[in-house]
Amino acid sequence: MPVSHRALPRALKLTYDEYVALPLDDGRRHEILDGELCVTPSPLIRHQAVSRNLQRILDHHVLENKLGELFDAPVDLILARTTITVPDLVFVRGNRKSIITEKAIEGPPDLVVEIVAPSSRKQDRVIKARLYSRYRVREYWIVDPDARTLDILELRGRAYHRAARFAGAVKARSKTLPGLEIDLGKVWT
Repeated sequence: MPVSHRALPRALKLTYDEYVALPLDDGRRHEILDGELCVTPSPLIRHQAVSRNLQRILDHHVLENKLGELFDAPVDLILARTTITVPDLVFVRGNRKSIITEKAIEGPPDLVVEIVAPSSRKQDRVIKARLYSRYRVREYWIVDPDARTLDILELRGRAYHRAARFAGAVKARSKTLPGLEIDLGKVWT
């Protein structure tokens, strides 16, 4: 006898409440992407060095120009009860600081930066790009240390469009951080 699709159990979607109950001190990165738990290894040293170098450049610019707040991992970004990410870097404009709470950033920030690792390539380029655009993150940077590229994706309508790709040791610019010029040669070292 055929089974009605209404009789089939719905897939379990994890929420923020289950997320905070997880044993998160195992040295790995835990995220809930559209209700599904995703666990990746801790970032490699090269990943951490690129993140640190980029953070120093961005933080200096943000502070000097009083643009808002910049956070580095680990910081929870709660986009919905079933979508909690831990981006490498997150920027929130000063006039939007109300989304920054004691526990997390609760709502779409102005900029999310993900640094691609071999274990997170599909997750960063496909899954998170789809989720960040769905939840209206204005600008999304995908940094690839191996390829030495920075892709800047801008939200136009409901989808991201690649605004720019910077490769090698060139200067990169962003609309979200006016006046910023990043010497990528200093990021990759």
